[in-house]
Amino acid sequence: MALSGCSSRGGVPEPASRQGEDVLDLWRILLGAGIALGVVVTALVLWTVVAYRRPRSAGPDDLPKQTDANIPIEVFYTVVPLVIVALLFGLTMRTQDRITKESDDPDLAVEVTGFQWGWRFRYPAQGVTITGDANHPPTLTLPVGANVRLRLVAADVVHSFFVPAFLVKKDLIPGVDNSLDIRPTQPGRFPAVCAEFCGLDHWRMTFDVEVITPEAFQAFVADQQRVPGGPGSDGSGPGDLGQRASIAS
Repeated sequence: MALSGCSSRGGVPEPASRQGEDVLDLWRILLGAGIALGVVVTALVLWTVVAYRRPRSAGPDDLPKQTDANIPIEVFYTVVPLVIVALLFGLTMRTQDRITKESDDPDLAVEVTGFQWGWRFRYPAQGVTITGDANHPPTLTLPVGANVRLRLVAADVVHSFFVPAFLVKKDLIPGVDNSLDIRPTQPGRFPAVCAEFCGLDHWRMTFDVEVITPEAFQAFVADQQRVPGGPGSDGSGPGDLGQRASIAS
């Protein structure tokens, strides 16, 4: 029954982005290393308890053989943990570099603005803006397979952009120009939240991410541009239609 809830992901949601796949790979390594070290330490403790238990024939004042030092063992248990920590640190830095690396030519740019207590998603090149609040959470629509540059802007206090299925998150900090590249790999609808306490209705500051095909994304943009008020209601104009076509390709 205990094993029925286990998976090869070790409790992590199935990643829906390329960056999430890198995070999952690192998590598997860290989890495996933790389990292996736990087994070794537990085995050594049990072996010590059993092998060096007090014999029944020992008197109340009898002591086991005392050893002042064992230099090889002390060097071993000092060097090995340092090597393990160095390896795990190196793997973590490699994964972090992959996740935070930004493309020189992203397929799509979206400005994500967090405010108390809602979200605004602006597609500058398409002239589309989606806004929602705690009562009407918005949806961030992205094309599957596209490299998306998210520019993260805080309108008031610190917020945090977190899509659990993407396995990455990043803070929106007033006055700080933060950005994040995401490449969605699976179509679907994924819940998302603000992951940084930002005030009274922080718990209601949610949104959805809908990942659709490039063709469906073009249709979504066209539909939004036909909304009363039209494209450019955010002051950006109809956008670069050539970029939309390049996404679909």
